[in-house]
Amino acid sequence: MTVFEDIVIGKSSIPALAVTIVLMTAIPVVFFLDWRRKHKARTKIRYLIAGAVGFIISARVLELGVHSFCILADNAVSRFINGSTVAYVLYGTIMAGVFEECGRHIVLKYVMKKDRAPENAILYGIGHGGIEILAVLLPAMITYLVIAVMFSRGSAEEALHALNITQETAAAALPSVQAAAAFDYAMMAIHVIERLLAMFLHIGLTIVVYSGVIHAKKGCLLLAILLHMLADTFPALYQRGMVPLWTVEVWSALWVAIIGFIAIKLYRDCK
Repeated sequence: MTVFEDIVIGKSSIPALAVTIVLMTAIPVVFFLDWRRKHKARTKIRYLIAGAVGFIISARVLELGVHSFCILADNAVSRFINGSTVAYVLYGTIMAGVFEECGRHIVLKYVMKKDRAPENAILYGIGHGGIEILAVLLPAMITYLVIAVMFSRGSAEEALHALNITQETAAAALPSVQAAAAFDYAMMAIHVIERLLAMFLHIGLTIVVYSGVIHAKKGCLLLAILLHMLADTFPALYQRGMVPLWTVEVWSALWVAIIGFIAIKLYRDCK
């Protein structure tokens, strides 16, 4: 596996990954502790848990189940979607918007029927965004850190053996090894900023859906789906190599600001 022999772990990779893990862990914890401290009398921990469970079921079980057929499997549908940037972006943004926002709507309307204070809607959003960090992104960062440490300690052959990377799994493991080697403080900043924006995005969209539940307005769910789709457009384009990473962050910040403006108004109307 000579391709791994050219892998060189950057000097900043290990410390940057370690700091990223600490900061990404701190984001949901700080959001929760700060909001809970300010609104302890009106918030219920079960809304935090509901947000986490809602994300796992809607995004990591149901949505991924559809992806396994439409993206990962080899069939006419997957070949069409993967073969067209327009189809890929439309599919990806629609699926994310529909599954996550409908998941919020179902849980907030049919499961969480008690204590529907707007403060609890915020807590739900923190749970939704927080579990995405802890269950999806943090494990990837920890994997990168382990890879970086293994490759920095000795030869590529020793690292591959320690990581149990074989000839059969080399192709699948290569992108992770390359990502770990290239990780630096700039990437750390991008990842942390992206997660902060995502947390505000999830909280804002939760308020939009919550307002629809409280005021029986179906248009709020449709609005949340549309806003989610728009916010995810540049990330989907980046996955296709169509735009640079910095444009994704600018685009995300723009939609976080727009969604935040809408959510603040709706939140005040719910008080």
